[in-house]
Amino acid sequence: MPIDPQNTLLTVQAGLAQLSTLIVSYSFSAIGAIILLVVGYIVAGLAERAIFTGLGHIHGFDATLRHFFSKIVRYAILILVVIMVLGQFGVQTASIIAAIGAIGLAIGLALQGTLQNIAAGIMLLALRPFRIGEYVEVGAIAGTIEEIGLFATKLRTTDGVYVLAPNSTLWNQPVRNFTRNGMRRSDITLTIGSWNDIDLAQKTMLGVAGGERRVKREPAPIAFVATVGDASVAITLRYWTSAADFFATQTDLTKRVKQAFDAEAISVPAPPPEARQQASATRQ
Repeated sequence: MPIDPQNTLLTVQAGLAQLSTLIVSYSFSAIGAIILLVVGYIVAGLAERAIFTGLGHIHGFDATLRHFFSKIVRYAILILVVIMVLGQFGVQTASIIAAIGAIGLAIGLALQGTLQNIAAGIMLLALRPFRIGEYVEVGAIAGTIEEIGLFATKLRTTDGVYVLAPNSTLWNQPVRNFTRNGMRRSDITLTIGSWNDIDLAQKTMLGVAGGERRVKREPAPIAFVATVGDASVAITLRYWTSAADFFATQTDLTKRVKQAFDAEAISVPAPPPEARQQASATRQ
């Protein structure tokens, strides 16, 4: 079949016209998409800095949370911009949003435990049941806080062991913070023989506590009879000190009280023979 040059020319001209129309149309779309991407990138950066700065004005707001929330805002804006750019080229954004939602749901189900740790980390950083440098006890976990992250918290035990605890574990149990209040009460209990002078023992304990600068004067230290046995009496010295000085003060006072008892001839069981005979005669 012979080719009609005139029809071929008309077909080519029509194709070129359609192509030029498409080029012009998509050129405007491409230019609009580029402008949208640039503007969206700038707005995302400005929003990130604004959120980070704004949260910094909140007293006690953790720097980790500031980074976390500002990054969330940034990426949310960028995702929205990408969806808008795809819409510029005629892509059905509703299906994209649905797909993103389905992917997010699948990821959430797969990383359920990890997301629990993130949620717990946010709550720990926001409510602050403990801070870096504080000594805490949470269930079977005890130690000094070294770092609080979004996924886990680092602790150091009293014997120098490194502990990495998931945030969900720390959040779901009662927290005992030994440092937060700044002061701690301590009890030192020594057992003496029942033949000793109880008043002298209490006075000796209070004298030792009064000579220790780390013992708080308010509340004042007290000494009292804790328990009474057949041949012994337990005397307790109760005092308050700063949380930082708790262990050192306790060990030092225990030693000094024992030395003071020795100096006052306040002995512990068993009693000397003469005291045992005197106690027996008193009971008869």
